Amino acid sequence: MGKIILASSSPRRADILKESGYCYEIIPSPYEEDHTRTVFSYEYIESIAYNKAQAVLPLIKEPSTIIGADTMVVLDNEVLGKPVDFENACQMLKKLSGRKHKVVTAIVVIDSTTNRVKKKSVTSEVEFYPLSESQIINYVKKFNPLDKAGAYGIQEMPEGYIKSYTGSLKNIIGLCPVALKELLSS
Repeated sequence: MGKIILASSSPRRADILKESGYCYEIIPSPYEEDHTRTVFSYEYIESIAYNKAQAVLPLIKEPSTIIGADTMVVLDNEVLGKPVDFENACQMLKKLSGRKHKVVTAIVVIDSTTNRVKKKSVTSEVEFYPLSESQIINYVKKFNPLDKAGAYGIQEMPEGYIKSYTGSLKNIIGLCPVALKELLSS
């Protein structure tokens, strides 16, 4: 397997790898994501995760396993990406208020020696309580979620925001350890 490379600058993904007991190196992917597409598909999210990992391949010098990942918040098949500003973050949370949505994380693993590619997408669901405008504004001001898909991080949500979730909490945060272990051991 060689060295494990995380092709991401996400501190949340790095924490999940560390908590899962992996020794790894971080090489942020130079891949420029296309944020114009708003309709979700598994093919789309897996291609982004693949492109993130693939872009790191020329940057490594020794046999490695490269992990690329992408997380999308999906409401009625619409992708809610990272908000562009404060107002956009508030609009996203308004859309999610009182509703269930999906959080999908795609993981792609590339073996730099064989170029073998393995991929898996994991879907979880999150339901928000109905949120007041002041709750939304206060959350965005306090947590500045401009680096998070859907304008929120479930791990930092105050009480009274998230009604429930199903599936892997770590997947919602950004990387499902069970799926990653399956990919790395197969």
